[in-house]
Amino acid sequence: MALGAVAAAGGLVAATVAMTGSPGRGAPAAQGPVKTHVHSLSLTGAGASLKTLGARSTAPFSMVGVTWNGAHAELRGTVEVRTRSAADGHWTRWLKMQQPDDLPDAAELNRPGVRGGMSPLWAGPSNGIQVRATGAGRTTTLPAGLRVDLVDPGKPATDGAPDSGMGLAGYAMDATATDTAAPPVTDTASPTDSSAPADTPTPTTGTGAPDTPTATNSTSPTDTSTATDPTSTTPSAPSTGTSASSSPSGSPTAWPSQLPTTAEAYPSCATSSATPSATPPDPMPAATVSTVAPPAVVTRAGWGADECARESGYPSYGSAVKVMFVHHTDTTNNYSCADSPAIVRGIYAEHLNQGWRDLGYNFLVDKCGTIFEGRFGGMGLPVIGAQTYGFNTNSMGVAAIGTYTDLSGGDSTASTFTGAAPSQAMLASIARIAAWKFGMTGVNPGTGSASLPEGSSDSYGFTLGKSYTFNAISGHRNGFATDCPGNQLYNALSTIRSYAAGPVGTVSVTGMSGGAAKSGTNYYTKGAATVSWTTATPSAVISGFDVLVDGKAVAHTSGSARSASVTVASGSHTVQVRATHVRGATTLSGSVTLVGDTTAPTFPTAPGVQLRTGTVNSTSVPVSVTWKAADNAALAKVTSTSPSAATFGPTVTSWSASAKPGTSDLFALKAYDVAGNSAAASVKRTPSIVQETSTTRTGTWTRKSSTSYLGGYSYGSSSAKASISWTFTGRSVAWIVSRAATSGQAYIYVDGTKVTTVDLKSSTTLYRQAIWTKTWSASAKHTLKIVVVGTAGRPTVTTDGIATIG
Repeated sequence: MALGAVAAAGGLVAATVAMTGSPGRGAPAAQGPVKTHVHSLSLTGAGASLKTLGARSTAPFSMVGVTWNGAHAELRGTVEVRTRSAADGHWTRWLKMQQPDDLPDAAELNRPGVRGGMSPLWAGPSNGIQVRATGAGRTTTLPAGLRVDLVDPGKPATDGAPDSGMGLAGYAMDATATDTAAPPVTDTASPTDSSAPADTPTPTTGTGAPDTPTATNSTSPTDTSTATDPTSTTPSAPSTGTSASSSPSGSPTAWPSQLPTTAEAYPSCATSSATPSATPPDPMPAATVSTVAPPAVVTRAGWGADECARESGYPSYGSAVKVMFVHHTDTTNNYSCADSPAIVRGIYAEHLNQGWRDLGYNFLVDKCGTIFEGRFGGMGLPVIGAQTYGFNTNSMGVAAIGTYTDLSGGDSTASTFTGAAPSQAMLASIARIAAWKFGMTGVNPGTGSASLPEGSSDSYGFTLGKSYTFNAISGHRNGFATDCPGNQLYNALSTIRSYAAGPVGTVSVTGMSGGAAKSGTNYYTKGAATVSWTTATPSAVISGFDVLVDGKAVAHTSGSARSASVTVASGSHTVQVRATHVRGATTLSGSVTLVGDTTAPTFPTAPGVQLRTGTVNSTSVPVSVTWKAADNAALAKVTSTSPSAATFGPTVTSWSASAKPGTSDLFALKAYDVAGNSAAASVKRTPSIVQETSTTRTGTWTRKSSTSYLGGYSYGSSSAKASISWTFTGRSVAWIVSRAATSGQAYIYVDGTKVTTVDLKSSTTLYRQAIWTKTWSASAKHTLKIVVVGTAGRPTVTTDGIATIG
């Protein structure tokens, strides 16, 4: 069956199948099997409790393993390594390797040639190594056959051809290679090295600085190198990685548990020098179904697994996955997610190098949340892994790439890896695997439990044949005497269970855009709106979101989306967002009001223009523009486009502007509502300046000349009851004066009626001041008369004309 579609059969719905195209963020997808290479060097020493490998140059490697004879032999003591960066030539500090955590069951472990080993260490591209193994006490005997395994994980071919097998410094190394076949040892400390390693594990004092290396080794350890390509059998087809599609309705859907693949995904081994397994492979179980869509997974083909390297007589299968054991790989956290495929290949190579049949874990997850297929056999099937000794059958092992202990460092001579908190992306992806796998059995991954019988006779704290109850999602330490998966990851198992079981946590609508705007607590739009939301639950366990308008789903998105566009009709609507967990439970957000509004604002009356107080000159008269704007829903703003640009809030109804006298000025406004509808209004008005030559005067008035006056002159009087009057036609008038400390008071009459008394006194001298104004609703003929009061000690009144608006 071709990739791309799984036909519905036996009541199963069709499902889209897509292998993930990239095996890690920034990492290229493998175009074929990637050959890995293991270059092994023996540790030597005169004493039984101390074995070393002196500082030396090596072929390139990126992962370090230390192994010994006998799968059940225990290394009681400490193994420390230092590596030299291939990029800059610097040596690392001493790093303490971790005791092994993950083991196959007895059937796989008790075969001839299976080796014990420390947890492998990811070093990154390196070309130098130093190792020291120290027993727990002076009389402690270290296991026989101690060696360091330098793993080159290879690189994916760039042209679609299989890896050339030249991964070690451009030359192939076979099982007969010795030290003399390696590049010359020219390892001397460079001036930039802060420290360099020594052949013997003599500790430094106080500073923590490592030892100094010698140029050559005093001993010549056995050097063997193997490329992992031993078996010749056509493997049975496994499952592929899939897209995390889901039912748009949010209702549970049955998904195939074993997704078929093309033969090209896992190429057969046409030739092999290895001996096939004498045990025939288990028949592939009948496919079951899951109510949860499968997650996106980087398949073995995607990360470049060499299927010719694993033992051909496997996988073996249980009846169903009942428990998921969470592990950590005990490798460094200081890795790029682009290196994750290489790390997986390195672990695969080291597990095979120890004599295991295949990679031990069923799945691996990196800190970016990328899921990698582990042991061969079909991701949706109950493949028996090599991960929790005694409880591998009917369980699955998911390994978090990194170290998640509470360790904060080591002593002055060696450091363990610093533990890190697992990322949310990692926790979510582990939960996503659990939700899918337990969807096949109907077990609640949050609250479910299951019993597994102990299958090994020598697992500390457990009895062979006795059944033990585990949470559906358990830590490795629950089934084996180990620290794995480290306190920080173990303490996060409750979070993983919560993510896996659902429902999605609180969903909150955070806003609307894309044509919608907010006013008060409501949003307004002409029709279109982009709804945004948030939730603390990671996308990996969310199958999708639906935007509901008035209770009806009108838009559907993937679980990674946090916004969607909708269109609404005129009127008020309730908007909510519904999140659907991969297991089908739904979470509904609170409601937000979205008003569809296509009605433009109005100006019930034309804008008004009137004179205001202020300074007047021959080119500018102070005016006040007034208006009233209204909207059926929510007014947003009013803008002026003439005589100048300005913007005002929805409650502002006037604007202090200016106008040019003697011309017809356009006063144009535009009102906008919150939805974006708009309406315009404008009016033309002509302001004028009328000076004293057009007046009727009584009493004594003196003409004064100055460039400070309008037109170069003004009239002044100190005579009580002297008057000056203008007759004009207009709708607004302003009296213009000069003011000083000696200025007096004046009565103002309009159309024969006294309306007010004004005082012109000012602490500073001011010219051309519109001191008083009056406005009428329409233009008409009016008379303005000014009468001098004759204020004691400061009787003078100086008038500089009037301004009018017709």
